[in-house]
Amino acid sequence: MDTNQLFSIGLGLEAPWRIASTNLDVDVIPHRLDLRIEAERGALYPCPDCGKPCKAHDFTERTWRHLNFFQHHCYVTAPVPRTDCPEHGIKTVTVPWAREGSRFTMFFEAMVMLLAREMPVAAVARYAHEHDTRLWRIVEHYVAKAVAEMDLSSVKAIGLDETASKRGHNYVTVFIDMERKHKPVLFVTPGKGKDTLAKFKQHLEKQGGKAAHVLEVVCDMSGAFIEATKEHFEHAAVTVDWFHVTQLVSKAMDEVRRAEGKREPLPKHLRYAILKNPQTKMTEKQTEALYELENSNLATAQAYRCKESLAWVRQAETPQGAAWRMTRFVSYWLHELKAGIFEPLRKSLTTIAGYRSLILRRWKSTYSNARLEGMNGLFQAARARARGYRKVETFMTMVYLIGAPLGKVLDQFTTQLARPKST
Repeated sequence: MDTNQLFSIGLGLEAPWRIASTNLDVDVIPHRLDLRIEAERGALYPCPDCGKPCKAHDFTERTWRHLNFFQHHCYVTAPVPRTDCPEHGIKTVTVPWAREGSRFTMFFEAMVMLLAREMPVAAVARYAHEHDTRLWRIVEHYVAKAVAEMDLSSVKAIGLDETASKRGHNYVTVFIDMERKHKPVLFVTPGKGKDTLAKFKQHLEKQGGKAAHVLEVVCDMSGAFIEATKEHFEHAAVTVDWFHVTQLVSKAMDEVRRAEGKREPLPKHLRYAILKNPQTKMTEKQTEALYELENSNLATAQAYRCKESLAWVRQAETPQGAAWRMTRFVSYWLHELKAGIFEPLRKSLTTIAGYRSLILRRWKSTYSNARLEGMNGLFQAARARARGYRKVETFMTMVYLIGAPLGKVLDQFTTQLARPKST
């Protein structure tokens, strides 16, 4: 077997295509291997529209980046024909080793997609010696294709949350399937508020789902989300997830800490200690800071006790017990926390009281809010993978890549790199 035959097998070429020549240039850094592909003289090519074998009208020379050959960069060059079809006219042939419009072979794109699922695209770009913008085009193409093929016909319970895509007021809203244990992301859209529900409804029905089949929507205490849910998903009950209740009180507690810290010294290493669950592992300094706080008369200590007593409400075993405990929790702490430095906490307690009935649905719902609690980890992973991204669509693409059930479209890359595909 000669070198040309070997490379032909590696690329999965079949007649009329063959490797015509190879050239290794060691005078450039990195070294460059060029493979030239040609077709047999007088070959017929399938019309891109109907597949009918046609003669070539003319040829255009094109080059694609391929997988490295050992440490050498590898490029494929070929004269790409345009067919002269009696029915469809002159059309450019799609070559079997690359998709239309791409300047990379399918094998190279498969490598990029597999690496992008595990590491930041910026790191993949450094590894491949390519500009990250060119690689983002690959990732965005295949993710968009996979999202367009998602079947949402069985969706009947959704959760949604907003997150900042960048510093400032740039947000995206993420929708998940509450019944999916793995890869639950259904839809990601720029912005926040009621318009995002309208966009999701449109996407849901485009992908085979029906708004009338959605029976529960789990979200935060956003009036815009709740109002839009009633408008677009009229059969759905709204449940305020417990994660956002805890988040609301924790944020208010931290505002108390910051305000008090401006007036008098607080224990060192306190900030993260009071935000953690006491049952989770803490550093020795955080444990000492928490002990010092609990044995003080600081306002932050009182705010911390308020936050921790939320667990008492959450541990209620019945809807009736939860309703009683929530009423007691709100009334007790509104009485204990006087206006002034405790105003952020009083405001959060008033908000909880206002959404009491929707929060209590947690005890009637069959859906755990653990998936929503895990969404923050998903967002952080997406930001890390999309490090250095220049537009919000890039961040959204990475959320899909990490958290959506993209299935067959992305699984093909593992198969493609495992063995060449016949054309």
